[in-house]
Amino acid sequence: MGRSDSSGVLSASTVMAAGTIVSRITGFVRSALLAAAIGLTTAHADLFNVPNTIPNSLYILVAGGIFNAVLVPQLVRAMRNDPDGGDAYANRVISLGAIVLAGVTALLIVIAPLLLRLFVSGEYFADPDLAGEQSSMIAFARLCLPQIFFYGMYVLIGQILNARGRFGPMMWAPIANNLVAIGTIAIYLVAYADRPATGAYTAGQEALLGVGSTVGIALQALLLLPYLRQTGFVVRPRLDFRGTGLGHTLRLGLWTIGFVIVNQIAFFVMTHRATSATADSTHGAGYSVYASAFLLTQVPHSIVTVSLATATIPLVSRLAAEGRLGELSAELSRTLELVLVVIVPVAVGLLVLGPAMATVVFGWGAAAGHTTSLGTTLIAFAPGTLLFSMHYVMLRGFYAIEDTKTPFLIQSLVAAVNIALAIGLTLIVSPDLVAPMLALAYGASYAAGATASAIVLSSRLGGFGGHPLVRFVVRVTVASLPAAAVAWLVVRVLGAAGFAVTSRGDAVVLICCGGLAGGGVYLLLARLMHISEITSLVRLLVGRAVGRRPPAASES
Repeated sequence: MGRSDSSGVLSASTVMAAGTIVSRITGFVRSALLAAAIGLTTAHADLFNVPNTIPNSLYILVAGGIFNAVLVPQLVRAMRNDPDGGDAYANRVISLGAIVLAGVTALLIVIAPLLLRLFVSGEYFADPDLAGEQSSMIAFARLCLPQIFFYGMYVLIGQILNARGRFGPMMWAPIANNLVAIGTIAIYLVAYADRPATGAYTAGQEALLGVGSTVGIALQALLLLPYLRQTGFVVRPRLDFRGTGLGHTLRLGLWTIGFVIVNQIAFFVMTHRATSATADSTHGAGYSVYASAFLLTQVPHSIVTVSLATATIPLVSRLAAEGRLGELSAELSRTLELVLVVIVPVAVGLLVLGPAMATVVFGWGAAAGHTTSLGTTLIAFAPGTLLFSMHYVMLRGFYAIEDTKTPFLIQSLVAAVNIALAIGLTLIVSPDLVAPMLALAYGASYAAGATASAIVLSSRLGGFGGHPLVRFVVRVTVASLPAAAVAWLVVRVLGAAGFAVTSRGDAVVLICCGGLAGGGVYLLLARLMHISEITSLVRLLVGRAVGRRPPAASES
C-alpha cells in the first residue's frame, strides 16, 4: 500500500468519523429523551423499542447483507471494467433493490402480528392481562415497518456514493433522522407530560411515535439523492436484469443472506430472552436496557471501525481485483491497527466508567433512578466491543476477494455460541441480570468469530498480521491497562469523597476526571512505546481542525 493510499483512507475516514460523531451526539439526545419519555426497564419501553428495531433488523435480513458486504466490490469492478463506468449496472441494482424492498415491506406490514410472535416473549400474547400491550406493539410494528424500504434505499444509494469516493453524505444524513426524532419525542413529552410511562399506549401516542420514527428514516434516505446527482450519476429505472452481471452479484449475495439469517436467528433468541425480563418483572433488565447499552458501546465502533473499514473497502477491492493479495493483507492489518489504538482503551475504559456513563446519558425523566442494570450491562459489553470490531475489519478481507461463503460459516459459529450462552446464562439469573448476561454471550460469540476469521483469512491471503500484529496488540494492551487502573483509582477516590455514580452531576465529574486521567496516561505510555498509529490519527484530526486538507481518497 502506497503512502498516498494510506492518507486517502485516513482522510476519507475522518470525514465519515466527523459525521458519525455528530450523528451519535444527536442520537444520544434522541435516546435520552426517549428513555425520559417512556422509561428504560419496564415493559412500556419495550412495547415501542422492539417494533422500532425490527425494521432495521429485517432490512438487514432481506437485503442489507448484499448491499453492505457484496455491492461495493461489485460496483468498483463495474466502474473499472464497464464502458459506461458502471452507471447501467448501478441503475439496475437500484431498480431491483427498490422492487424487492417495496414488496417485502408490504408483505410484512400485513403479517405484523405473526412477525411479532417471532421476536417477543410469549407472555405478551398468552397473558390476557397484556391484551392492551399486545395491541400497542402491533400498531407500532405497522407504523414502523415501512422503514425497511427507506433503510434499504439509504444504504443502497450510500454504497453507490462510497464506490464513487463520496463517503461523507452517508454518515451525515442520519443527523436529519435524529433531529426529526428529537422533535417528535419533545412533542410527546409536552403532549403527554401527565400520563405515566406504564401499560399500553393510546392511539395518539402510537401515531406520534410511530409516524415520527418512519418520517425520520425516509428523510435520511432522500437527503442522499442530491449528492448522488453531484457525482454525475443519473438515476434511471432499468428492468433489463438478464445477462448484465447481476446474477454473479446475487450468487455472491446468497451466502451473505445466509450469514444474515443465522445472525437474525441469534437476534430472535436474544429478543425473546430480553423481553421475558420485562414481561416477568416490574423493573427488569430487558430489551430496552440491552439495546441502550449496545447503542453506547457501538459509538467507538461506528466512529472509528466503520469509518476506517468503509474507506478501505474500495482500495482493498481494487487490490483484490488486481491480484495483489500481499498488499491487501498489509492494508487490512494497517486498518486493524488504527482501529485497535482506539477501541482497546475504550473497551478497557468501559469497565471503569460504564455505570457513570449510563447515569449521564439515560438517567432522565421516567428512566431516572433505573440505570444500575444499564451500567452493569455496559461493563459486560466491554470485551464484545473490541472483539466485534476486530471481526468486522477482517470480514472486509473476505468480501474483497469475493468470498462470501467463509463469512457465512464463521457467522454460523458466532450465532451458535451466542444462542447457546444467551439461553443458558439468562435461565439461571434474575430478571435484573438478563441484559448483562446477553452482553456476555455477545462478547463470547465474537471471541470465537474473531479467532476463526484471523486463522482462515491468514490462510487465504498467504499471511495476515502475524507476529507484528500480535506484538502491536500486546503494546496497546500494555498501554491501556495502567491507564484504566489510574482511571479506576480516580473514581474510587472521588467516590470516597462523596461523589455518587447514581447522581447525574457527580457522574459527569467521575467521567471527566477519570477519563482525562486515564486518557492522559494512555497517550503518554503510547508515546513512550512508539505507537505511531495514534500520532497518525491525531495529526489528521488536528490538520482538519485548523483547516489543512489532506489528500482525498479520489486523489490518491
